[in-house]
Amino acid sequence: MRVSRIIPPPGPPRTLALAQLTNSVGDGAYYVCSVLYFSRVIGLSPTQIGAALTLGWALGAVVGVPLGHVADRRGPRGIAVLMSLATGAAIASLLFVRTYPAFLAAVCLYTCCQCGLAAARQALLAGLVEPARRTETRAYLQSTVNAGLALGAALGGIALQLDDEASYLTALAMDAVTFVLAAWVLGRLPAPARQLPDADRPAGRSLTVLRDRPYAVVSLLNMVMLLYMPLLSVVLPLWIVQRTGAPGWTVSALLVLNTLTVVLFQVRMAARVTGLRSAARAVRQAGLVLLLACVCFAVSAVGTSAWLPVLVLLVAAGVQVFGEMLLGSGSWEIGFALAPADKQGQYQGFYGAGTAVARLIGPLLLTALILSWGTGGWLVVGALFLGAGLAMEPAVRWAEARRPVEPREPEPVRD
Repeated sequence: MRVSRIIPPPGPPRTLALAQLTNSVGDGAYYVCSVLYFSRVIGLSPTQIGAALTLGWALGAVVGVPLGHVADRRGPRGIAVLMSLATGAAIASLLFVRTYPAFLAAVCLYTCCQCGLAAARQALLAGLVEPARRTETRAYLQSTVNAGLALGAALGGIALQLDDEASYLTALAMDAVTFVLAAWVLGRLPAPARQLPDADRPAGRSLTVLRDRPYAVVSLLNMVMLLYMPLLSVVLPLWIVQRTGAPGWTVSALLVLNTLTVVLFQVRMAARVTGLRSAARAVRQAGLVLLLACVCFAVSAVGTSAWLPVLVLLVAAGVQVFGEMLLGSGSWEIGFALAPADKQGQYQGFYGAGTAVARLIGPLLLTALILSWGTGGWLVVGALFLGAGLAMEPAVRWAEARRPVEPREPEPVRD
């Protein structure tokens, strides 16, 4: 594997990747330790934690669009720096809260700032990288994020092993500091040139994305495909423990496999996407692959031996991450290319809300289907992936026909 497949080229792509790497290391530790910190140190019940996170991500999904709109008007670099600092402050506040109202406020601030940061960062990428290189750059960033999360999770694992208040406080403090450092890195980027509106569309200051029905349909289909995230992080560990004979360490093995595969191969997968047509085709293929992964996961419950479920689960995880990389490559291109050049912030905020919504409804929906229905539940989830993937191509054609798209190099004709 060449280093050029992992490290982005010099300039804004490399600086953006450095910022992503910095705060993703902290996020990795946060994801591993936060729930236990909320429970054991702050003293909250699982119901209280779940309710706060649900409300927080719901608010984040809503405010991402107006915060992206602010990034369009005021400049995405400044808003990205501000949101990164605010996210760090929100995490730092969790070190001191000891009551539920204060915890609820801190969590809502954290999720809203995270969604605003994601929208501003995507708008910053769109403003600094030419259209033909955006999906490739986004693939580099995804690889960087996975590498950082893996490193952070390892550091968080040390806190879990020590299992005391000081260790958890250190892990969360590290996350807060990484967002401050990421803000400093983002501030070193040049300010993107102000984008002019399309010639046949008035400038206006309203949230036009809320009236863009084709883009809303594309975003909805993408949200359905993003249900793979809670499937991997929430449902699969429960499935392995409750329905298969595989040992508990299999969960970690599958997560390591997923992370390393994305780090090593996401950029190569993204090179296959050269425009909207190939992007929609990649999402369609992702639907088929994720259906196959669901079938493989269902098969893992068959048999009584320990080694056979492990083998099946490894195969299923390999198929799943292939579908994940296909989806990412196609989805990023679609989200960028269908957004007006001067409104990338609000459009990326709307498109990125699918991640928050998937995290919001996915755990409840998928656990109800899969853990209650077993094989039938896996097939239903696979059918959802397949249906959304197949519907993406006509949805993209509809959206493309309704809007001038930024020029790109012609796609090669394939047999």
